[in-house]
Amino acid sequence: MKANLTPFISSQDARSQAEFYSHALGGEIQSTITFGEIPGTPEENKDKVMYMAMTVAGGNDLFLSDSFGPVSTSDGIAFALSFDDEAEAREAYANLGKGGTDKYPFVMQPWGAYYGEVVDKFGITWQIVKQGK
Repeated sequence: MKANLTPFISSQDARSQAEFYSHALGGEIQSTITFGEIPGTPEENKDKVMYMAMTVAGGNDLFLSDSFGPVSTSDGIAFALSFDDEAEAREAYANLGKGGTDKYPFVMQPWGAYYGEVVDKFGITWQIVKQGK
């Protein structure tokens, strides 16, 4: 079996979250479909994002949509980004942490890689890695 796995985030505000990620990780929104494009959508939901595709951190796909109810996050899920360049990894860690929480500092680990965890202001946990040498 072969498939592509793409993170899909249900958000309280998909547009703001996507803009945050595009600045934090260097990315761009590729397409947006709103619920207003679906016939019969109630007026109060027409501006909500049904589907947004974006690329981040050098071409990784990330999808978002607006939720119609409260969104909860889980400690059991994290997005991992592995960088070749230490400066880029540090920048991503710092950018994603703006308004969020440093969960584990970005430092050299005993296994020979830099590693850190940060929870962004939307409650998403990011694991940032820069492999040794």
